Parts: sequence; structure tokens; C-alpha cells
Amino acid sequence: MNKITLPEILDDVKSLISYSIANKDQDNSNFQMMHRAIIKKYFEAKHVNINYAEQTVDLKLPVGHKKYTSITFECQDLERFIKSCLKKDDKSIFFYQSLLNHYNVISAA
Repeated sequence: MNKITLPEILDDVKSLISYSIANKDQDNSNFQMMHRAIIKKYFEAKHVNINYAEQTVDLKLPVGHKKYTSITFECQDLERFIKSCLKKDDKSIFFYQSLLNHYNVISAA
């Protein structure tokens, strides 16, 4: 059995993000949770909220020990932004694999 590599997992997660943005109205809350989890992981943020209609992201960024600052920014392309939040380190592989497992995505490796 072949070991699935990080690049393959990242490709699968990117495909899932594309699918979830295109179909966000079908399973809105579940896909929103995934989008927020990816952004939270990347920024080590908390309280991430996404306004899909206005393509804005509100989050609290860490600025010190147990200190956070609120930030809101607009994304020209929300799908591209979420994909850019994928970390390419080996520690993230388990997080991304669990996302794929949750959404029943089978890697084509």
C-alpha cells in the first residue's frame, strides 16, 4: 500500500475547498466549519467568522499571552484565500487527513 504524501493530501484538500465554495449552499454550516478551521489553524486565531456575501473574514489574532486583537479584511477571492491558508508542513498532514476523512474524500494515490 502506497503512503499518501503531503502534496497529494494538499491537492485533495484544495479540491475539497473548491467543491465546498461552489456548493456552500448545499451543506452550508458544515463547509463553513471547515473553512473556519483552516483559517484558525493558519493564523492561530479564534472566533473566525466568514461573510460569504461580502467576502469578508473577521477573526481574533493572537498578539501576546492570552491577548487577541480583532481584525476584519476583505477577500477578492475567498476560495483562493482559504487555499492559501494551507500549511505545507508535515505537522499539518494529520489535520488535513482528518478533514478529508470527515468529508469522506478518498485520495487517488
